[in-house]
Amino acid sequence: MYRKKLTLFILLTFVFSFLVAAEGFEEIQKSVYEKTLPNGLKVLILPRHNAPVFTGLIYADVGGVNENQNATGLAHIFEHMAFKGTKTIGTKDYEKEKVALDKVEKAFLELRAARDRKPKASETELKALEEKFHLAEQEAQQYVVQNELGEILEREGCPDLNAFTAFDQTVYMYSLPSNKLELWAAMEADRFTNPVLREFYKEKEVIMEEKRMGQSSAIGRLLDDFMAVAYKNHMYRSWVIGCISDLQHISRTDAEAWFDKWYRAKNLTAVIVGDVDPNTAMPIIEKYLGKIPSGEKPCQFVSEEPPQRAEKRIIMEDPSQPFLVVAYHKPAFDDPENAVYDAIADIMGGGRSSRLHTSLVKEKKVAMYAGAYTELGKKYPGLFLFLAVPSQGKTAEDCEKAIYEEIEKLKTTPVTDEELAGLKARAKKNFIQTIDNNHGLALNLAIYQNLTGDWKNLFKELEKIDKVTSEDIMRIANKIFIKSNRTVGIVQTTSSSESK
Repeated sequence: MYRKKLTLFILLTFVFSFLVAAEGFEEIQKSVYEKTLPNGLKVLILPRHNAPVFTGLIYADVGGVNENQNATGLAHIFEHMAFKGTKTIGTKDYEKEKVALDKVEKAFLELRAARDRKPKASETELKALEEKFHLAEQEAQQYVVQNELGEILEREGCPDLNAFTAFDQTVYMYSLPSNKLELWAAMEADRFTNPVLREFYKEKEVIMEEKRMGQSSAIGRLLDDFMAVAYKNHMYRSWVIGCISDLQHISRTDAEAWFDKWYRAKNLTAVIVGDVDPNTAMPIIEKYLGKIPSGEKPCQFVSEEPPQRAEKRIIMEDPSQPFLVVAYHKPAFDDPENAVYDAIADIMGGGRSSRLHTSLVKEKKVAMYAGAYTELGKKYPGLFLFLAVPSQGKTAEDCEKAIYEEIEKLKTTPVTDEELAGLKARAKKNFIQTIDNNHGLALNLAIYQNLTGDWKNLFKELEKIDKVTSEDIMRIANKIFIKSNRTVGIVQTTSSSESK
């Protein structure tokens, strides 16, 4: 009786708080000002006057998924280069610097051609070309003003200059005092109209070191290989950072062509959230961001992933901590039933009260950690992941068996009313936390605008999760959690001598 009363209390609390939140969300929606500029750039402005600051965001509808085999890593490289300045920022004398940069590029292309030649160029020729390239780099370096873009913004009150590249997007965002909107607009317009890819080859070395560090652990190496096993055709098979040989081969000319294709106004969204007045802000945005060349919206075709026909497995033997990842293919973010997948992830792996934590960690003690995720790939069909770190003396296979047992329960036994009420309450809490600050709200407005076609869909998420039933969960679980749709990755602990 107590459990029934508690479940009813949780459910009624959720319903009441959902209705209150819905009223607040409606007010937010009414406050959003949107406009497409003549050059095709989409602008969203949301006033929030709780503090004299705003967050400005530029969302480029391009990510690692838009790369081609043999040129992976371009999206991430350009994100790094967007901080290197412009024709007026980051240089002591751009006219002289341009001549020097052209010499660097010519020297690199000659060196690359020699490296790619079949049969290969002699060591003597390669050494001479490398020396010519390094001398050209040294000449160009004398014109660089290090981190001038960042220092300007920091001096004007920016605490958080940031960007990220993902499979589906590249995002640039930071905050400034509310009286610095014109500075933000001018800086971003310059950044995406007149970028100068200075220190290009030096920055490539930084990125390649990031790649090497990511592969320094067995788990990193497993996950690097895992995606290429889970995906046969789709470019989700390649992590955004790219592969070393591609990174070594990519030229500044390649990166400039990437910018020319993907960083035009029709492929960008600007979002401003914070202490701004749309009536005074929009003329400023039009004045500066309206100058970004229009271009054309690039074709977004990506090779489709065919249905998986059989289970795939990758086992990596290594003298390290064992690890398990199990993945099932799932629909894209805009699928009508995406909320059901999120509900399953919460019930199975959403924190210390989840089924996986309760079963694998608390009761069976086969894992130190067990979780479930739906976030790997959004624009296109992605992966539903189960992860586990085995306890001492236990193996990845022990965790794998225990996870399958929990999946079978999900397929055959309806989740309880208490579980449904709990996941919906957590969904509301997480959603409110996500949009509680300017950064989170700006990012999510941009994501929903680009991945679903309308930013308003952001505020329909709680309504969708509220409609999820136990029957929906059983149906989806039986649909995707099948052996032929499964890819398994394991780090299997061995002694040092065995792994050689």
